[in-house]
Amino acid sequence: MMVKRNVLGRGLGALIDDAEKMQNGAGMSEIKLSEIEVNPFKPRSNFDEIALNELAASIREIGLIQPITLRKIAKDKYQIIAGERRFRAAQIAGLNSIPAYIRKAKDDRMLEMALIENIQREDLDAIEIALSYQRLMDELEFTQEELSSRIGKQRSTIANYLRLLKLPAVIQKGLVEKQISMGHARAIINIDESETQIMIFEQIGKYGFSVRKVEEIVRDYNNKEDQDSASTKKQKFPKEFQIIKKQLDKIFKSQIDFSMNDKGKGKITIPFKSKKELERIVKIIENQK
Repeated sequence: MMVKRNVLGRGLGALIDDAEKMQNGAGMSEIKLSEIEVNPFKPRSNFDEIALNELAASIREIGLIQPITLRKIAKDKYQIIAGERRFRAAQIAGLNSIPAYIRKAKDDRMLEMALIENIQREDLDAIEIALSYQRLMDELEFTQEELSSRIGKQRSTIANYLRLLKLPAVIQKGLVEKQISMGHARAIINIDESETQIMIFEQIGKYGFSVRKVEEIVRDYNNKEDQDSASTKKQKFPKEFQIIKKQLDKIFKSQIDFSMNDKGKGKITIPFKSKKELERIVKIIENQK
């Protein structure tokens, strides 16, 4: 199976090389999945199956944007420090190996110094900076407040960069490749649904929307969503039906339109905004059979 690589850009490659050379003389490596084990001291027992499959599909399409971090515990044996969700998605995607940073357990101070020094570089794009912030928080267990103090940046600035990592991988890649600006990305992140985010991203490329235009599109979209939500809330259901609606919202990852008259008759409407989202809903229904 061929998986696309090298989606991180030259800037991040230089950052990682510099940081890892200062740390232990090695750069980012490609590690076999069979040689990796999860950390028993930081177990995550609950992984959203739908979200994992979506991430796996993204990895098949464009590769892994954010490498995982490992600790070498024996010859050809590594333990996950950060990135268990990405590791599991890579397994689902059918990868044989995964890009990873290899750390020595007692090199925290050296890693911190190297990453902070590289963050100050002017040639890094927004995703590269966000990945550096996230790595400092994941591996050195900094809070956003502590990171703010360490690097001399406002907490809100750090939070805005970290939010970019929640965007779909195709949009992150577009930001790295300068298909959109940081302003475009910060506007898109205010949409909750990934399918809608991608649709707006594609429209930016097609029509050349300015940041202000995208902000307007997002604002109008969210206002309509708020109005639809307020309209739904006007109808009060018995508590048990409210619970059912919440369960349906969670299953379909959408705001289900749930209506019922005084006689107990009603209907359930599942909204979708794209053909891809419709296919996802159909798969969910088929899996319930």
